[in-house]
Amino acid sequence: MATQDTDFDWRTVVFGDEDLPDPDWPVDHVPKSERKGLVSISAVLLGFVFFAGTMWAGAEVGAAMGFGPMLAAMGVGYAILGVYVAALCAIAAKAGLTTVLLARYTFGRLGAKWADLLLGGTQVGWFGVTIPMIAIPMATFLGLDTPMFVSVLIVVWGVLHLATAYFGYDGMERLSYVAVPALVIVGLLSIGIAVSDVGGVGGLLAATGGSEMAFGAAVTIVVGTFISGGTQAPNWARFASSKRVGFWAGLVAFLVGNGFLFISGAVGGSVYDVSPAGDLYAVLTAQGLAFIGLVGLMFNIWTTNDNAAYAFGVAGSEAFDFDRKRPFVLVGGAVGILLALAGVDSLLIPWLSTLGQYVPPIGGVLIADFLVVWGLTRIPRMDDVSFAGVRWVSVLAYAGGCLVAVLTAGSVIPGVAAPQLIPGIASLNGIVAAGVLHVVGYYALERSGVLPGHTVATDADYV
Repeated sequence: MATQDTDFDWRTVVFGDEDLPDPDWPVDHVPKSERKGLVSISAVLLGFVFFAGTMWAGAEVGAAMGFGPMLAAMGVGYAILGVYVAALCAIAAKAGLTTVLLARYTFGRLGAKWADLLLGGTQVGWFGVTIPMIAIPMATFLGLDTPMFVSVLIVVWGVLHLATAYFGYDGMERLSYVAVPALVIVGLLSIGIAVSDVGGVGGLLAATGGSEMAFGAAVTIVVGTFISGGTQAPNWARFASSKRVGFWAGLVAFLVGNGFLFISGAVGGSVYDVSPAGDLYAVLTAQGLAFIGLVGLMFNIWTTNDNAAYAFGVAGSEAFDFDRKRPFVLVGGAVGILLALAGVDSLLIPWLSTLGQYVPPIGGVLIADFLVVWGLTRIPRMDDVSFAGVRWVSVLAYAGGCLVAVLTAGSVIPGVAAPQLIPGIASLNGIVAAGVLHVVGYYALERSGVLPGHTVATDADYV
């Protein structure tokens, strides 16, 4: 009698079936046959932006300014964020490439490695920081909030967060179809109860802030809620069927979706005295909906963290020019889980916040490069481009954008005050400065032959 081969094949687990292409195309253009529509792309991006940190930011601004002024600051901030991300998403949809592969066009084959390190590395850290946000409340809800049980939940949730990223876009899409409607329902339910408790919309709008916060500072917080994450939105928007679908999916997620979460946090923070302010679970517990709060928080964290895992997976693929993302998802996830178990979230959050000054200028250079240099009508396929090792025009523009962002922020060290030498919003100033410097440098130095650029084959195929 024949026996069935039941040997465990670790290579298939780590790499996937090597006889088949990676269905997420981590180091290549997404084929037209694999593209998705507006509903699919919007669902995945909405799942990405539905994050508890956005609610906390809304509560902070609402408590400081009052609900009415907060709405004005939110409108300006999310208009900036939405247009920025939507532009990146349109570029990604046309090229069918991740952020780090777009960076290969902009910064060169070696220059793109910095984008891999910065974008992938920060997401590994964020993955570790975020897991306890569900593990600790769940342990508290179950009445088992011991260090050992919290550690067990950190491992369990870390593995679950990796699971949907491990299976790629399809896994995240299916989770988002369940999570996004559930989170919208939970948010609307919470807002409705809060408005009723405060005496109606009039009572909410009459609430005044408890401290001084300048309008510009409030806009900075609004933009900062997801501008670093937004720079990685091309990782999913590249599956869009057209530039138009990519643009609108990015705008819906980062303008409407993020705005909804921000308002939810602001309402909860204005009405209920909870700690930490705007915490979805704490607010819903105060409303007598502790279980619903836990379920909402579960989806909230999961849909953001699997995107983080996916981001460091594709960054690793580009860094090592390897056509499989799974090994990097697993290794990065293991590091993130270890960071969570070590309890370093209190140290990483200020660091990741500071990196918000260094990530957005990457997007500024990418947008300028693909609008001015490459255009959005004829982007050559990667196989037909002889990439320079380092494209110095872009690297110098990026460095200039970072310098402007740092001088605007006033400090490069969290918690250490320094004078603000340039007025405005650090992330926005960094994006604009990097883009302008790139355009000027391209025409002044690269087009004139002073600095080298890429070489495109005369018979190149264009996407």
